Amino acid sequence: MPIDLAELAAPRHTALLVMEMQRGVAGDLATFPDLAKTCAERGVVDNAARAATAARAAGIPVVQCTAAFRADRRGSHTDNTPFLKGLLRDPAHMLEGTGAVEVLPELADPSDLEARRYHGFSPFTGTALDMTLRSMGVRTVVAAGLSLNLGIPGLCLEAVNLGYRVAVLTDAVAGTPAEYGDAVLAHTVSLLAARVTTEEVVRAWTG
Repeated sequence: MPIDLAELAAPRHTALLVMEMQRGVAGDLATFPDLAKTCAERGVVDNAARAATAARAAGIPVVQCTAAFRADRRGSHTDNTPFLKGLLRDPAHMLEGTGAVEVLPELADPSDLEARRYHGFSPFTGTALDMTLRSMGVRTVVAAGLSLNLGIPGLCLEAVNLGYRVAVLTDAVAGTPAEYGDAVLAHTVSLLAARVTTEEVVRAWTG
C-alpha cells in the first residue's frame, strides 16, 4: 500500500510505536535466542534506534509498547494460548520490576511515552495507547520492533480497526524463523500497512 512520506513527516499526526524492544526479548536477557539472532543479523535494533532518534528530533512522539507480568500474574490471562502456557512455566519470565522488561538502552529516552500491557500480544487492547495517540492528534503510526510472529501483525490489525493508517519499518522488524517473518511481512502486513525502510522515514523526518 503506498503512503505519502510527507504524511509521516507531520509531527502532529504521526507517532513511532516501538514494540517490545526489551532486554528480555531482544537484549542481553533475551529468552528467544533465534529471534535475538535474527535481530542482530538484520540490524533491527540499530535501525529502530535510528528511527527513534530521528523521530524525537522531528518532534514525533515515540511510544515504547512494552510487555510485563506481575509475579502473582494478576491482570494477565495465562492459560488461554499454548504459547503463553509454555512461556509462563518459567516463574521469572518478564516480571515487572526486573531488568528483562526494561527497554533496550539503545532505544530508551526519557522523553518517550510507554504503553505497558499485562496480557495478550498486541499493544492497544486493555491499554491507554489509543487514547494517548488520539490526545496528541495522531492519525498515522509507524511500527518497529517485535515480532512478525504475533506483535507486529497484531499492532497493525488493531491500529487499522481503530482507524489509523499504518506504516511498518521493514528493516526494523523481525520474526522467527526469519523466512516466516519475511512471508508475514509480504503476505499479511502488506494487506494492512505501508512497508517502508528506516532510510525512507529518516529522510522524511530530517528533510
